Amino acid sequence: MLSEKGKYASATENRRFVWTEIIWPLILEINDVVFTLKQFQNKRQKVCEEKNISISVPSRGLASLLQKGIILKEKNIYSIHYKLIPYMRLRATCDYAIAIHEVRIK
Repeated sequence: MLSEKGKYASATENRRFVWTEIIWPLILEINDVVFTLKQFQNKRQKVCEEKNISISVPSRGLASLLQKGIILKEKNIYSIHYKLIPYMRLRATCDYAIAIHEVRIK
């Protein structure tokens, strides 16, 4: 992730990366709308090793996705927003742009 970017651009880039590279593939892998912190950490570790990046980048991205409401947290369980469940059931591509759009529709 480039340091020349502004604070908001970096946050968006972190969210996009975490959603596209870690969370959505994890959701499709486990075929469930919920995941544990441990499952996220395992997937994050694998992706960071493959991409040769620090785990601090996806850590910030997860917190940012929680703030945006794309990911919800209850106790030790994380889940995707209910409007994203049909994408999971269809095993469809759901990139960050789709996810943020679906969650923001009132």
